[in-house]
Amino acid sequence: MGEKERGEAAPRQRVSFFCANGHEVRPAFAVDAALPDTWDCPKCGFPAGRESEAPPNAPRNEPYKTHLAYVKERRSDEDGAAILEEALQRLKARRGES
Repeated sequence: MGEKERGEAAPRQRVSFFCANGHEVRPAFAVDAALPDTWDCPKCGFPAGRESEAPPNAPRNEPYKTHLAYVKERRSDEDGAAILEEALQRLKARRGES
């Protein structure tokens, strides 16, 4: 299936995007299409911008946090000790211990 069956292709333009690792990607866009500010680099996955001298910064990856790490962000050690003591008192009361 060629151009005769599909009709003529829209006029295209190639636009350069540059990532923080120095890669250049040149996707094709229709001449009348709105150009995006950033494009994902197919080589490294970083965002790429149209300015070679000032590419977008690499995304900051947060390290994996456990459930305990999130709890420790919200609670102090004193809060944790008080909650633990309260839970132990309820458990002892349920068992009939004093």
